[in-house]
Amino acid sequence: RGASPIQHAILHGDEETGITIMVMDEGMDTGPILSQEALPIAADDTAATLSEKLSALGARLLLETLPGYLSGEIQPRPQPEEGVTYAPLLKKADGRLDFSEPAEALARKVRAFNPWPGAFTEWTRGLLKVHRAHALAMPSPGEGVRLVVDGKPAIGTAEGVLVLDEVQPAGKKAMPGEVFLRGARGWAEQTER
Repeated sequence: RGASPIQHAILHGDEETGITIMVMDEGMDTGPILSQEALPIAADDTAATLSEKLSALGARLLLETLPGYLSGEIQPRPQPEEGVTYAPLLKKADGRLDFSEPAEALARKVRAFNPWPGAFTEWTRGLLKVHRAHALAMPSPGEGVRLVVDGKPAIGTAEGVLVLDEVQPAGKKAMPGEVFLRGARGWAEQTER
C-alpha cells in the first residue's frame, strides 16, 4: 500500500511483487480484492523496467477480471490485515547514497530509484548521479573510501564495495563508469564524508 510500492519492493529485496484489482474505498489501497497475480522481481529490474512489466500485467488482469465482476461471478473479498506494508512517498533527498549501509542494499537502492528520484552521491566536482551499480563482496577499504575496481569507479561501504557501472556527473550526460574515470583524476585519492 502507498505511493511508491514498486520502488520499495526492490529497495527491500523482495523476490516478487504483483498486481491487485480491487474495489476502491475511502482508505489507501484498502478496498476489497477482486483478483491478484504475482510477478517475480528480476535481479536486474529497476523501478522503470518493473513498472513496465506491472503495467502490462495490470492491463491484462483488469480485462480478465472486469467481465466476471460485472456479471457477479467474481465477488469482492476483504484484504487480509496481516502482512500489510506501507510504501511512503519518495523525495529527491531519499536518493542520497549512505555508505554506512552495506553495498548490497545500496545496489538495490540504485535500481529502486531509477529513474526517480535517482540515486546520487557528491564528490569534489559536484553531484554524481548513479544510474547503475553492483555490489562486490570484497573487503571494504572503509565507508566512503573511493577506489577503482576492474577499471570502474567504486566506493567502500559498511559491508563490501559498490561498483559504479553508469554515472552522470553534474551538467553531463550519463556515461559508463570506465568513461567517467578518464576525466575523474584523483577519484581514488578522495574520501566521502
